Amino acid sequence: MRILSGIQPSGQLHIGNYFGMMRSMIASMDASELYAFIVDLHALTSVQDRERLSRGTLEAATDFLALGLDPERCIFWVQSDVPEVTELAWILSTLTPMGLLERCHSYKDKVAKGIVPSHGLFAYPVLMAADILLFQAERVPVGKDQKQHLEVARDIAIKFNNSFGETFVVPEPVIDDTLATIPGLDGQKMSKSYGNTIPIFATEKELKKKVMAIVTDATPVEAPKDPEKCNLFSLYKLFAPPDRLAEVHTLYVNGGAMYGKIKLELLDLLWEYFREAREKRERLLADPGQVRDILHRGASKAREKAIVTLDLVRDRVGLTY
Repeated sequence: MRILSGIQPSGQLHIGNYFGMMRSMIASMDASELYAFIVDLHALTSVQDRERLSRGTLEAATDFLALGLDPERCIFWVQSDVPEVTELAWILSTLTPMGLLERCHSYKDKVAKGIVPSHGLFAYPVLMAADILLFQAERVPVGKDQKQHLEVARDIAIKFNNSFGETFVVPEPVIDDTLATIPGLDGQKMSKSYGNTIPIFATEKELKKKVMAIVTDATPVEAPKDPEKCNLFSLYKLFAPPDRLAEVHTLYVNGGAMYGKIKLELLDLLWEYFREAREKRERLLADPGQVRDILHRGASKAREKAIVTLDLVRDRVGLTY
């Protein structure tokens, strides 16, 4: 099974990234052919600061490696190091209906949040489709918010195949319904765009500030509360041991749940959960040349795969003569 997914270097990676995509990607290394990449071209839709993007790309790769991605058991690269993807994106854009893109909720949501609309932001799903189809990915782990973009990729693949003959594998989304949308500090989907994230590798002081800022309601301690409607509980259950989770769930339902105490427990759980990864990250940060070498080797492997598909596409559409 060929699995592919990427992550944007548009800011500090957060626990929504980890539980929404990264953890399942790392876990799939032994049972599948894994393709993982840093999507720096996509990040240009929101990051137009050279230093920030360059630094963020290397840090995102470092974080992924620290969390357990093994470049010997997958192909791991930076999106812009495989130029075949932009050529495929242009070819796909020539047969992608405008209406298909106009229906995408993500574009509308980001513009509503104040992100300046651009052609890149509007055509984001076409580049994402190129990422996926170039490597003939069969499964794509995505969050619930990205499901529509995956459907766009499927529609484009089907239209291309119908127009030019069987060329692309039609990908399937992989969504863990229990983790489809990780809530942020304010209860909305955790997103760097919304500024409501809990970074994986924040300092202890920064992490405490974030956790204590999780929005809760004003229900008295002794009053019953619905845990399924509480974003604090939704985050707490990602890390708490089953026995303690059951105890806290009972406190919510019967009364007695103290938000402040639960936040402090969550802080301790978070810090311990990523302890080993933090230590590995420090070692990698001390040797950025090693990370760059890993990415360059990964890009070479990725290009070997990409050119096979692109040569076929060029021939199908008439770009060979």
